[in-house]
Amino acid sequence: MPAPLSSRLSTKGSMAGIHITDIESAINYWRAKEPSPDGVALPSATRALAEVYALLVYHHETEADEASMPAMAHAAWMDWYASTPDTPCIAICSTSQGDEECKGCGRSFLEVQHWPQMSPAEKRGTWRRITLECSAWRFNKYAERAAEGPQAVSN
Repeated sequence: MPAPLSSRLSTKGSMAGIHITDIESAINYWRAKEPSPDGVALPSATRALAEVYALLVYHHETEADEASMPAMAHAAWMDWYASTPDTPCIAICSTSQGDEECKGCGRSFLEVQHWPQMSPAEKRGTWRRITLECSAWRFNKYAERAAEGPQAVSN
């Protein structure tokens, strides 16, 4: 079986697992979307994600395998994922000028080229890496291009 796309694309060693911080963000998304009816019981989507989160903590792991995640937890995570921006692109792509890593978004040339074929977990792995590096222009020089929501539209 061939290696996951993310291991063939990234020279930075990212894996196609779902990071614990993404699971935590998905839990918070669902807590806001479907609050607990009594302050104690968790709605099914939140509970499914919380079980995955608890197992990661218990086993001292930082990533869950996307392929073996319980179906309900995966569906809940995918719903959260759909609420996040797909691409880190800010329309300043230096890979088209020959750079191996885009100065605008921080993705490698291969990540930019293969983005449409990458799985959600692979994309989130790339997002995590470029966010932690925080060296791409989207995080500093052109942060306003990356802004989302009402503040992005203000004059």
